[in-house]
Amino acid sequence: MNRPNYFDVIEERLNLLALRIISRGRLNILDFHGHSENFYQYFLNEVYGWTVTNENDNQQNVEAIDLIDHPNKFVIQVSSTSSKQKIESSLSKDSIKKYVGYTFKFVSIARDADDLRKDTFKNPHGISFTPSADIIDKNSILSKIRRLHINDQKRIYQFVKEELVAEIDPMKLESNLAAVINILAKEDWDKSESVAEINSFEIDRKISHNNLNAAKVIIDDYTVHYGRVDKIYTEFDSQGSNKSSSVLSTIRQEYAKAKSNLTDDQLFFAVISKVEEKILNSSNYTSIPFDELELCINILVVDAFIRCKIFENPDSYNYATT
Repeated sequence: MNRPNYFDVIEERLNLLALRIISRGRLNILDFHGHSENFYQYFLNEVYGWTVTNENDNQQNVEAIDLIDHPNKFVIQVSSTSSKQKIESSLSKDSIKKYVGYTFKFVSIARDADDLRKDTFKNPHGISFTPSADIIDKNSILSKIRRLHINDQKRIYQFVKEELVAEIDPMKLESNLAAVINILAKEDWDKSESVAEINSFEIDRKISHNNLNAAKVIIDDYTVHYGRVDKIYTEFDSQGSNKSSSVLSTIRQEYAKAKSNLTDDQLFFAVISKVEEKILNSSNYTSIPFDELELCINILVVDAFIRCKIFENPDSYNYATT
């Protein structure tokens, strides 16, 4: 029996978070879920077993220091800017002086910092800082998580899932879904493919047939929105725009391209990532808060799964045409 691949879900969430930060050119996760510093405080504790606290709980806007772990004697800066200049600027701040015996750690949350780990840095106050060990990025965090026991991966998965998904009211959700459908439909990726009639079928059996262990969580969460998407598609199509065909064709094309080298859960999450990239890079894109955009994409990909546009149906599959 295959065990749930919690790591793939964690990786997908962190990749999407990094993509959102890069696309906006700044760190403002506060817009994302309302408590950026608290997220990284608890996330680093979950992954590394640290006892990190938010330094701003004690002093507001401490230069070069966002988080601190007094028992382990770490001072930590979390940044979307990953550069030698940024690190040297932090190491030169007077606020570093009072942390005698502490180690400075730099966490790059948006970009790869592998080259920085090989560099040397001016460190005027002489705080302990070894770039190869003390510069952390998304990839090094994921590498750490990959080596953890499945029970620890499950714990981190639950934390990430709860922290990086926000509740959205139904009216706003429908508006955002319509906006995302409009973006995809306007791109007109493939007019040639006709859309099949809407089918309902045994979703759990299809999930099992395609070995979607981690993805099952996403499918279970968002199947409930099938009717909402169907209503929006129907309203658009009744106006003669046939947007359901355009959107489903787009998702199916991303599935077909990724299918050549991916399978199972990795394939499912790759489709989500590729659809998101297509939206963010579209000339028709209008800004939607990332958590809301992510929710809409998850819903539309799950809907495509339900409508038999992606993944294989099991043998003797029973379904009803509506």
